Amino acid sequence: MTRDLPRIGVAGIHGHGATHVRAALELARAGRAELVALADPRPVAADAVPGARLFDDASRMIEDGGLDIVVLSTPMHTHLPLALAALEAGAHVLLEKPPTPTLADFHGLLAAAEAAGRAVQVGFQSLGSSAIPAVRRLIDEGAVGEVRRFGALGTWLRSEAYWTRAAWAGRRELDGRPVVDGAVTNPLAHAVATALAVAGAHGEDDVADVRLDLHRANRIEADDTSSFVAALADRPPLAAALSLTAPRRSEPCVIVDGTDGRIMLWYTLDLVQVQHAGSALPNTTAHERTGLLDNLVDHVSSGADLLVPLSSTGAFMRILEAVRTAPDPTPLDPAYVERRIDDEGAHLVVDDIEAWSERVVLEGATFSELGAPWARVSER
Repeated sequence: MTRDLPRIGVAGIHGHGATHVRAALELARAGRAELVALADPRPVAADAVPGARLFDDASRMIEDGGLDIVVLSTPMHTHLPLALAALEAGAHVLLEKPPTPTLADFHGLLAAAEAAGRAVQVGFQSLGSSAIPAVRRLIDEGAVGEVRRFGALGTWLRSEAYWTRAAWAGRRELDGRPVVDGAVTNPLAHAVATALAVAGAHGEDDVADVRLDLHRANRIEADDTSSFVAALADRPPLAAALSLTAPRRSEPCVIVDGTDGRIMLWYTLDLVQVQHAGSALPNTTAHERTGLLDNLVDHVSSGADLLVPLSSTGAFMRILEAVRTAPDPTPLDPAYVERRIDDEGAHLVVDDIEAWSERVVLEGATFSELGAPWARVSER
């Protein structure tokens, strides 16, 4: 391989980070890039990537130099300092979501990227799907009439072990630093970001107001059973129901509710369904997805447009900032919460969470506004 190929370093190679390692190896096999460095505080097998330099600290990997692209799949409260270090070292960055834990940090990172003349791509994988422009075309063509609202629906479960796997898990702050690890801003952040993209809301000013309804069943600081309604500038509102306290993990989706039908984007599957008013069955289409590391390599090598530039995530950050600055999530009455032990381990299930969540996105109101018995209105 020649030195002209982009040299990639991946920080955080376990869990989701392993997908970045695989993507980098595929690029290397295709002769489009080199994977030259790996960093993780947990042990890395010496032969994980033959020839790659191994580090137990992401900062040391960056300081060692020689990287054109740094992939950061690290805890969210480390995103800003590591991204700044990578930019200062002259590297482009693929930064896992959420990009930063505060809106002020987001502004600082935007400024640093512009000053460095380097790209920051945010790891909302679903935004690499051609399904999103396909849905936008359907909206523009009036496929479901006039759009009344957008929706984001996610009903997942997370075991009790999930919340104890790391010191930052389920925290709003750690050692005085914002973390914001809740259902809305981390596990189901893709639902929020995808819904905003479908709505054409990218900048901070595209979100005019957010009515939050944050709750928690688990013994954590952050939210695990949440809804919100966001007023979007010059377009219909977005209603979201996002929970980690369902009896099962259902496929999350983004919904476009119109006067003449409904569009459902199953964003993890890249499937679009159009249900026309009066039609018994939906029309379903499958769409291709471009990997975000692939796209960043193309940007570095040939100037291709980024699919998820940092600047396009301002609307998401406006939602995150609302969650961060909101009062602590309201603990749910244990009378409405069941502890189950099954193949997923021990986990909590909120009464009728799936039915209430569906009502949120179809009626455009929060759990509390709809009168869910376990929810009460949170202070603004």
